Amino acid sequence: MKLLFVNHRDPKHPKAGGAEEVLREIGKRLVKDYDLEVYWLAESVKGLEEYEILDGIKVIRRGGQFTLHLHSPFIAKNYDVVIDSVAHAVPFFSQIFNERTIGLVHHVHQDVVEFELNPLLARIIRFAERGLKFYNRLIAVSDTTKSELVKRFGIDEERITVIKNGVDHEKYKPGSKFDEPTVFWIGRLKKYKNPLDAIEIFRRIRVKSAKLYIAGDGELREEVVKAIGNSPNIKYLGKVSEEDKVRLYQGSWALLSTSFIEGWGMTVVEANASGTPAVVYNRGSLPEIVKDGVNGFVVNYKDFRGAAEKLEYILEDENIMNEFSKRSYESSLQYNWDMTASKYYKVVKEIFI
Repeated sequence: MKLLFVNHRDPKHPKAGGAEEVLREIGKRLVKDYDLEVYWLAESVKGLEEYEILDGIKVIRRGGQFTLHLHSPFIAKNYDVVIDSVAHAVPFFSQIFNERTIGLVHHVHQDVVEFELNPLLARIIRFAERGLKFYNRLIAVSDTTKSELVKRFGIDEERITVIKNGVDHEKYKPGSKFDEPTVFWIGRLKKYKNPLDAIEIFRRIRVKSAKLYIAGDGELREEVVKAIGNSPNIKYLGKVSEEDKVRLYQGSWALLSTSFIEGWGMTVVEANASGTPAVVYNRGSLPEIVKDGVNGFVVNYKDFRGAAEKLEYILEDENIMNEFSKRSYESSLQYNWDMTASKYYKVVKEIFI
């Protein structure tokens, strides 16, 4: 069986992120464990080859950020099953030429575009995203995303299968904690992820020895650096290597997630797998992952004082932190990529038959 992923970026794209990691983890297992031929259509990138094989996945690069949508329907007709990965709101509409097409929704963008785009463009993108209702079959990465698809677009919930993302337990596993109580924030520096909130929250923490590390890059980089100023206890690390990211997850006493919306809180699961609890806003899928008082805490959106108090509770007592660390790791064991890939295979097989 020939399966095609359609996704704006491939793993080597300079802006590759969570969606690309999801497809790579699933794709390589479908090749290795289920003997599928897996292809990946993505936009061309200067310096990257037109064809390439990554982890057994055959990558095809065509067009650009906008023109990939013109290529995808015509290329999709040559495959047995297609998964349109809608990571940037606008569907690829591969189902026009291939009825065995599944729409994969990482999160619903109806509100997010208000943060990132001008009013006219935001309106256009919101309208285009409504095209998700034309897929006969959809995969949502969380119960929250499924609920949004039903509520926002009136899609029959019977057409939506929830398959939660996994985590690599070989890569993300508990390690030694830093000597000083440390809070870690990681993500793209975009408005909807609210990186500046992390600084505001941390400044309300009354644990004098506490440290805050911020990792990631994006349009708010200068604002983040300016907000940190000369604070000796807050350090901006920029974009970190995979090795450093793992060490930061392991060593930190708590992760802080301040996103307005997350279709799936990948950083939270990675932190939990590394033995680190998370304090998160009650937005998107985050309350699905974090059980209040078990593997972290859930606070109201923009409740800086409330978030600071929950972080203080973890940071003030190493014994409490260690107990949260243990429960966080145990909580993460319900997620793994092998299980996720098996569920994708089941859906793909149903579509093919």
